[in-house]
Amino acid sequence: MQKKWIQTIGAISMTTALVMGNGQVISAANNDAWKLKPDAETLWEEDSMEDVPSFINGKVSDQKVTKESDVRAFFQANQDLFKTNPKTELAFIEANVDEVGMTHYIYQPKIQNIPIDNSKVVVHVTKDRKITAVNGDFHPDAPSQLLQEHKLTKKKAINAAWKHINVKRSKADKKIKSLTGEDFNSLQENANLVVFQDGKNYTLAYHVELQFTQPYPANWQIWVNAENGTILKAINQVQEAATTGTGIGTLGDTKQLNMFLHQNEYYLYDTTKQMNGVIETFDNQGAFVNNLPGIYVTNSDNNFNSESQRAAVDAHYYAGEVFDYYLNRFGRVSYDDNGASIRSSVHYGNNYNNAAWVGNQMIYGDGDGVEFTYLSGAKDVVAHELTHAVIQETADLVYENQPGALNESFADVFGYFVDPENWLIGEDVYTPGIEGDGLRSLEDPTKYNQPDHMDKYQKLPNTREGDWGGVHINSGIPNKAAYLTINTIGVDKAEQIYYRAITVYLTPNSNFADARQALIQSAQDLYDEQTANAVTDAWDRVGVQ
Repeated sequence: MQKKWIQTIGAISMTTALVMGNGQVISAANNDAWKLKPDAETLWEEDSMEDVPSFINGKVSDQKVTKESDVRAFFQANQDLFKTNPKTELAFIEANVDEVGMTHYIYQPKIQNIPIDNSKVVVHVTKDRKITAVNGDFHPDAPSQLLQEHKLTKKKAINAAWKHINVKRSKADKKIKSLTGEDFNSLQENANLVVFQDGKNYTLAYHVELQFTQPYPANWQIWVNAENGTILKAINQVQEAATTGTGIGTLGDTKQLNMFLHQNEYYLYDTTKQMNGVIETFDNQGAFVNNLPGIYVTNSDNNFNSESQRAAVDAHYYAGEVFDYYLNRFGRVSYDDNGASIRSSVHYGNNYNNAAWVGNQMIYGDGDGVEFTYLSGAKDVVAHELTHAVIQETADLVYENQPGALNESFADVFGYFVDPENWLIGEDVYTPGIEGDGLRSLEDPTKYNQPDHMDKYQKLPNTREGDWGGVHINSGIPNKAAYLTINTIGVDKAEQIYYRAITVYLTPNSNFADARQALIQSAQDLYDEQTANAVTDAWDRVGVQ
């Protein structure tokens, strides 16, 4: 759905007093002081002017925010605009202070104290305590009460999910012992009671997550009706580098590796990054089923130089490079910012033309030698996949339609930031017999059958055959905007702006218009109006306004 910016027309009158949780009564006059200022800019649904805004910025309010209750006073004063009762429909999650001194108040929309899934609202406050932006998912059509009954148990919901995907849990459950003696499991499963939204319908459901690497790579997100056990939605969100394959194999270059000596064997096991996390690399030995993560890659001396080890050397080295990039540029410690271990498995499958982040580890195929060669041989592919992991822990962009295309685009953009040799993605591993091509191009998406302007946007079904609504295809539009931005302001500014957008402003259902404003706002936060104008111009040129 297209969105457009308009200037807020007037302020909405409120005469009722607000009673805060501590018993403090805010008078109607004080409440009026929190009204949205008339010159604030507001992003609306273009064909639904009666709807709620998804992004507000500019001169939002003259009042100072010194505590969370002040934010609630702002919501209460503008309740008719947001169509949300802050006392009963917004749960305060946390307040974060970032590196530029801004405070971000994060809220979870809810119905009857049950969170609406894949939804959040964020209020952004400057160092001088003024609200500068508000964005996220308000729900004007949400009922005050759910009609469904909570009959299903969590265990039954998980069982229903396994049945739906037709995988036996025992086939996906395998324990591996690490070098430090830690047992870890390739299977991760979880279920939480949520409100599932489908258009104007809100249903009590369990959000079941099933992440495993056997009998195939999977990051299943499944919503099970909590009343009758029917499946409301199921999507395997294994986030792949590309649907078309792999590229050039390892290039024969010598790399310096961090490894581990254990009982006279050298392991591709890097303990130098953080005390509470490692980078470890496995060999899946060409298997798909019942083998992941595989066996540790080892050698009798510290020189891993055999042909069969080259894919592992690249995977191990580039994982370290990406870790260092996020740490050195942004102070981020691993993909979760908490020192999580990074596990990679090479030689996955037979002629497997792909690489993927499967929710808890990386897998790399060897390629078929025609479309792709060893996928771990491309630094930008490794960076792309591990950026999916970063997005999973931050913006958590839903992997479908425009949010999914943004997920793919931001992964491509950070693939470029980590490996800025050219504007191609995956050129080192794609079609090894053809020089100078790649999977995608930020400079010219049309070269690889992607649109570069909203006039060419492809409306595809939200199915695997439809690329989940065109996540890999329509990512060409934000990719082109990124190219135009980087070309104008340079890599140093652009990477900070893009990182701030995914960690501060983007929410799970953000679309292209939301991303545009998130990046503009990030540019204003970090730099100046000239930089923000360059970002604005880039998105204008691809038809996103």
